[in-house]
Amino acid sequence: GEGGNPPEHETILFFTRLLDGPMDFTPGIFDILRTKTGPARTNEDARVRTTLAKQLALYVVIYSPLQMAADLPENYVKQPAFQFIKDVAVDWDTSRVIDGKIGDYVIVARREKNTANWFLGAITDEEARTFDVPLTFLDPGKSYVADIYADGPRANWLTNPLPVSITHRSVTRASHLTVALAPGGGQAIRIRPTGRGGRRQ
Repeated sequence: GEGGNPPEHETILFFTRLLDGPMDFTPGIFDILRTKTGPARTNEDARVRTTLAKQLALYVVIYSPLQMAADLPENYVKQPAFQFIKDVAVDWDTSRVIDGKIGDYVIVARREKNTANWFLGAITDEEARTFDVPLTFLDPGKSYVADIYADGPRANWLTNPLPVSITHRSVTRASHLTVALAPGGGQAIRIRPTGRGGRRQ
């Protein structure tokens, strides 16, 4: 609607429009404040009401097999976070809902079709939230690397939507990840087997 969709919008879509299968969706906006097409819009104007990290997480949370990068190409130039869009799968053979509450938050893990790569997406409404996420969906006896794209320091959908923290850590099925979400924020994680190129064995 006028002024853009509120931060809880996608946490509702997951429980409603996705009930009957995939949906058309266009995440990947990096020019959150639309500064490239006009003055920065920080409150009631038609701007994107998420953090940049949440834009990445939506590629996992919202199942849309015909996926796209929705922003202008020049807005991705020299953006390290664009690597997630290049890596993320477009179809899945397994999905696990880790946690969720309609209108509040969603955490979902999905395995890329015909590979051993997993992706985890977490999103929240206007409230900041922190979750302890066990990685029990991973295969036992295997080692993985998690590429983590999280809301950066003091990120906030309204006042500071752009910071993204990119880190990498070794994980196994026994690992837990602390998933911290800024207000209106998200976290996107690629989890890939070590040394196998992601192909299923």
